[in-house]
Amino acid sequence: MKKITNRPDPNAVFPNPKIPSLCFIKNVVKNPRIIIGDYTYYDDVDGADQFEKHVTHFYDFIGDRLIIGKFCAIAKGVEFVMNGANHRMDGVTTYPFYVIGGDWGSAIAPVKNELPLKGDTVVGNDVWIGQNVTIMPGVHIGDGAIIGTNSVVAKDIPPYSVAVGNPCRVVRKRFDDEFIVYLLDLKWWDWDIEKIEANFKALSSGDLSLIRKIDK
Repeated sequence: MKKITNRPDPNAVFPNPKIPSLCFIKNVVKNPRIIIGDYTYYDDVDGADQFEKHVTHFYDFIGDRLIIGKFCAIAKGVEFVMNGANHRMDGVTTYPFYVIGGDWGSAIAPVKNELPLKGDTVVGNDVWIGQNVTIMPGVHIGDGAIIGTNSVVAKDIPPYSVAVGNPCRVVRKRFDDEFIVYLLDLKWWDWDIEKIEANFKALSSGDLSLIRKIDK
């Protein structure tokens, strides 16, 4: 393998000058409740460094987090809807009078445990999310999953699944169960970058036997 002398900097905002739409988003988010792993990118010609605008309805009193792992590829137009978008549903109306302002601010506001909160939203490692996907509060997307364009993800997606549609549903597994267990144990995304570079062929090839030859 050719020696790597020009390695992309995981702390760069735009790692490839030839593709200015591609941004390593951990280096641009400011909200401490958005946690993103190294080498995860958002690709958007309209401003990839504005990823944080695509994470909506954060409220401090709820405290939920968006957690995205390493080496994820996120396409343009993806929206993460957080728990602050939820309304109380056990009353006659779901309308939030208390947020409108003026004298309506004295209306009864729900306390945290009265809202249908679903916890943190978690995207695993090596996940590919297609264009214009909407991910709802509290969803967990497993390592290695693929989410198809225009999907609305309202339920958890298992690791190494291909899921599409509205509502998003699993249409197939990427690999058989035994190989999925092997990959989840391998956790290649946690390797040193030098080991990842040395195994580009095994990681990217359709010949799955190559990855089994690597010493864990």
